[in-house]
Amino acid sequence: MNIAAELLVGILAGACGAMGLGGGSVLIVYLTVFANVKQLTAQGINLIFFLPTAAVALFIYSKKGIIKWRFIFPIMLIGTLATLLSGFFVGLFKAELLKKLFGVAIVVYGVYELVLGKKEKVRGKK
Repeated sequence: MNIAAELLVGILAGACGAMGLGGGSVLIVYLTVFANVKQLTAQGINLIFFLPTAAVALFIYSKKGIIKWRFIFPIMLIGTLATLLSGFFVGLFKAELLKKLFGVAIVVYGVYELVLGKKEKVRGKK
């Protein structure tokens, strides 16, 4: 693997993750397409990558007072249950199908954001 490419991907994935955009979309695509890593292995690497970046983002967002703490535990519970269920079902599919589903999901989400994405007001501007 190319160290310059790895640095760039790490920076892009970290920046996307810190903004809540899902750094895994950058990291998993790089690992599977350019580094020839198997899909499930790439997903596992992404999960490990997510832990420190999520901790840093949580710290920063918490200091800014942006986190709505009353929503955290219900969302964590539902997310944990969904992860357990989907982790079980992922093992039932072949890697090729997972790659295609992941690609379709990213394209659908991108089109959705382009067409129907909510416009947010920038702070300080009227």
